[in-house]
Amino acid sequence: MYALLPGTRAPVKVWTDPNDIEPEAAKQLRNIGALPWVEGVAVMPDVHFGKGATVGSVIAMRQAVSPAAVGVDIGCGMSAVRTSLTAEDLPDDLGPLRRAIEDAIPVGFHSHDDVVDPRRVRGVDTKGLSTFWAGFDDLHPGVSSLRGKASRQLGTLGGGNHFLEVCLDTDGRVWLMLHSGSRNIGKELAERHIAVAKKLPHNADLPDRDLAVFLANTPEMDAYRRDLYWAQEYAKRNRALMLGLFENVVRTALPQVTFDEPISCHHNYVSEETYGGVDVLVTRKGAIRAGAGDLGIIPGSMGTGSYIVRGRGNPDAFNSASHGAGRRMSRAKAKKTFTAEDLAAQTAGVECRKDPGVIDEIPGAYKDVDAVLAQQTDLVEVVAHLKQVVCVKG
Repeated sequence: MYALLPGTRAPVKVWTDPNDIEPEAAKQLRNIGALPWVEGVAVMPDVHFGKGATVGSVIAMRQAVSPAAVGVDIGCGMSAVRTSLTAEDLPDDLGPLRRAIEDAIPVGFHSHDDVVDPRRVRGVDTKGLSTFWAGFDDLHPGVSSLRGKASRQLGTLGGGNHFLEVCLDTDGRVWLMLHSGSRNIGKELAERHIAVAKKLPHNADLPDRDLAVFLANTPEMDAYRRDLYWAQEYAKRNRALMLGLFENVVRTALPQVTFDEPISCHHNYVSEETYGGVDVLVTRKGAIRAGAGDLGIIPGSMGTGSYIVRGRGNPDAFNSASHGAGRRMSRAKAKKTFTAEDLAAQTAGVECRKDPGVIDEIPGAYKDVDAVLAQQTDLVEVVAHLKQVVCVKG
């Protein structure tokens, strides 16, 4: 159940103890709740301070949208697929499998040397591919020179909290899972539109200019939504291509494998929805859609496992749930707090990087994913609990 955050114009419903929300995040949420276009806000239990708008916030606006409430990694999300394999099918030494995944899928700032044609990757849906790329020419003119880079980055992981994992569920079945978004092209589009929004006269007196909005039936809103939906589609296709490449790696190593239908969900995006007869634009920044029957993915950290969930369709939360465990400390603080030895201890039993370059992703920098799940039993039910045995980080 939720609690109300006091001192806001629009209702801000919180699926955690309001007193546990860091002061900077609580201030952001109150600023959001004060905006005149906001119908309501749902705050997920993984809530934490974010750039521009709070991570773990679901915001329903009438005739308006704030690009910062989506974030710069437009369309970031998760994909997962259950395989026919069991734990007994995996080799004792998982190091070669991790290296094969890293060879097939570029991570960090790297991209493919040559554009990967999705039509040549088994299992990837290429419907509408040519129309999708034709839409690039209609995007913000500031990104016109980035088509080549965006093409080579399709099917790549990125860095930060993005990952590729081989996991086991409680029945010993093997799953593949990944987390990534719209790479550099989504970031470039988002930053350009945020800059435009901040200069619009109707945003001059906002409590936080980072929350600047576009209004319906304006050229600025039309341009943003065009670019936004293209970037969301790019992120979806990026994950699909990566998953296809990932499946090929596993198929090469273990030819007997077959795959179920994948599960995929955005957690930084905009959707047109209706609640109480009111049409709204819902931004989910660090939240997944959890409509009745919707399958979703809630990851923990690189050492604690993840959950496959099914939505309960709770309208109080605008049919949403958390997107993960959520950070409990910043990356900078994590690097000061933990050592490579701590990382090795907290990721014991997982084939993964254990060097200083990924200390900011140490499990201790994240909230307890089991506690986060316990706070949203009215939003989702658990379908499967997964624990990683291989984790690839950017």
